[in-house]
Amino acid sequence: MSIDIGKVRIEGNLFLGPMAGVTDLPFRLLCKEKGADLVCTEMVSAKGVQFNNKNTESLITISEVERPAALQLFGADPDILNGAARRLEGRNFDILDINMGCPVPKVVNNGEGSALMTNPKLIGEIVKKISEGYSKPVTVKIRSGFKADCINAVEVAKIAEANGAAAITIHARTREQYYSGTADWEIIRNVKQAVSIPVIGSGDVFAAEDAERMLEMTNCDGVMIARGTRGNPWIFEQIKAYLTRGEVLLKPEFCKVEEMILRHALLLVEYKGEYIGIREMRKHVAWYTTGYPGSAKLRNRVNEIENMDDLRRLLEDYHKILKIN
Repeated sequence: MSIDIGKVRIEGNLFLGPMAGVTDLPFRLLCKEKGADLVCTEMVSAKGVQFNNKNTESLITISEVERPAALQLFGADPDILNGAARRLEGRNFDILDINMGCPVPKVVNNGEGSALMTNPKLIGEIVKKISEGYSKPVTVKIRSGFKADCINAVEVAKIAEANGAAAITIHARTREQYYSGTADWEIIRNVKQAVSIPVIGSGDVFAAEDAERMLEMTNCDGVMIARGTRGNPWIFEQIKAYLTRGEVLLKPEFCKVEEMILRHALLLVEYKGEYIGIREMRKHVAWYTTGYPGSAKLRNRVNEIENMDDLRRLLEDYHKILKIN
């Protein structure tokens, strides 16, 4: 199944969701390799772009190999967002996404992220200002609403569409929920019925069966997987095998996981240097190894690794634990 977002054709309907501190270039490359049809950068501050923040360049660097790719901006000032969008327009991303769903307090307290759900009029102004005359499709990622007593995803989606949005992604939780409780997929279905642009569903997709149920229940055009990819970039392969052939792909044997851990670490070291790369790899090692026999002992030691040799020794020691068990 392909999806047209503006003039960009996505040859498939499985998207990697943006996650701060996770969906950097190395992780996106691995997810692309394992079947992600569209990947998205970590969210990028519009103010950081506008004022040449030194950390912004690494966030907006996209490899040709991972395209098509979306770049996600966050902010609340239409002029600053528009200025950042125009400055980035010549970069090699394919879709510009505006974050209207981040629940983190330091973002929300600035009126950004999911705080925008409380001001649909401002959402319309932002989308209109950026999308007019812009050469790339502009999309938005929203939540169900800000609080349980203000579920306004349908209203916001209609406003975004009317002002030029080319697609809408909905994380079917309120900001109040953060990532707790259960995503209400009925809201995705309601939005899909209310607009004519593509609707991407997000929330509680951790297995192939989840993706199938979301597509069937909501009739959404695509599925965005975020937390379900942590430690499992294979999830895209698993979903595709299940949807196309009814085949259930089991979790990889640990030897395959070990190969992925080392590849991921090497990419991080190449991209960010060993000091930063290995420290960022620690959380990924914990995610990759969850659920394997005796892996708790490995995770207890993961914060001690400081270089590639430490990581290799850690994995060698884990092999000894597996043999004992």
